[in-house]
Amino acid sequence: MPRVRKGAARHQAKKRILKSVKGHRGPAGHLYRQAKEAVVRAAVNARIDRKRRKRDFRGLWIIRLSAACRQRGIRYSQFIDGCKKADIQLNRKVLSEIAIADSKGFDAVVEAARAAIA
Repeated sequence: MPRVRKGAARHQAKKRILKSVKGHRGPAGHLYRQAKEAVVRAAVNARIDRKRRKRDFRGLWIIRLSAACRQRGIRYSQFIDGCKKADIQLNRKVLSEIAIADSKGFDAVVEAARAAIA
C-alpha cells in the first residue's frame, strides 16, 4: 500500500485556521500552532459570552425599570410584586421599553401595580 501524504487537505485546514484568526495580535495571528489554540479559546469564549449577553441585558432592563420606578415613588421590588399580583404579564424587556418610550403608559402600569399591592 502506498504512503499517503495529506498535502492539499492539510494546506486547506491550515488556511482555514489562519483565516479565522486574522486580526489576532502576536503569534496567534500568524503562527499555526498558536492560531489553533486561539481558535479553540475564541470558540469557548464565544459560547460563554452568548450566555453572558442574556444576563447583561436582563440587568440593564432591571436598572432602567428601577430608575423609572424611583421617579414615580415606588421601589422596583414593590413594582414587580404589584405586577405579579395585578396579573400584568409583561416581561422586564417590554416594561423597560414602555418606561423609555411611553411614560404615560408606564404611569398606568405603575398605578395598576400600586392598586394590586394595596
